Amino acid sequence: MRDELPPTSRLSVDVISDVMCPWCFIGKRRLEKAASQTDIPLDIRWRPYQLDPTLPPEGKDRSLYLAEKFGSAERARSLYVDVRAAGAQEAIPFDFDAIEVSPNTLDAHRLIRWSASAGVQDVIVEALFNAYFIEGRRLNEPETLTEIAGNAGMDRDIVSNLLGSGADRELVEEEIALARQMGVSGVPTFVVGNRYVVVGAQAPEVLVEAFNAALAASHNANDNGPA
Repeated sequence: MRDELPPTSRLSVDVISDVMCPWCFIGKRRLEKAASQTDIPLDIRWRPYQLDPTLPPEGKDRSLYLAEKFGSAERARSLYVDVRAAGAQEAIPFDFDAIEVSPNTLDAHRLIRWSASAGVQDVIVEALFNAYFIEGRRLNEPETLTEIAGNAGMDRDIVSNLLGSGADRELVEEEIALARQMGVSGVPTFVVGNRYVVVGAQAPEVLVEAFNAALAASHNANDNGPA
């Protein structure tokens, strides 16, 4: 029944994330667990962020990117040990070796924005994470994004035309800039009920605690309002 409630009757959870961030994928799994552990109806909304907005539209060779960022691909692999372990705990079979290109994710965030209007935002976010981290697909390519959209029930032709037109590019960039102005420097960041901020892929229990606190604060604000 709670899924049938209008968004205004639910507790908002804004998830600021980037689809090339492995901890964001892990954070999504932990958010899903948290949602299953509470009776509070949630309105989960995915918000854009770019870990590296300087990547070119065509992306960059993954080995070169890792070498520039971490000093070497070998050091990057060692740093991913903890990520792999955390992913395994959440049933995410990360395949970092399958990733050939580190993408500029701006177009992926445009697709996520449009998917909200189509009512399939969570499906699209899940598909993008899987495509990148498990299948090693190139999220900077319009063909890949169009296919993902079509598989989620969105109109492929409309999405293809939107991607080609540059629609909503500035709006997404502005939203990313706003997140930075708010002090967001790492993702995932969860903004619960417009009141509480949880940074990082925290345990489900931490998120549930934030849900409860935000709901209680909302009730207190309503109780203290004018008669």
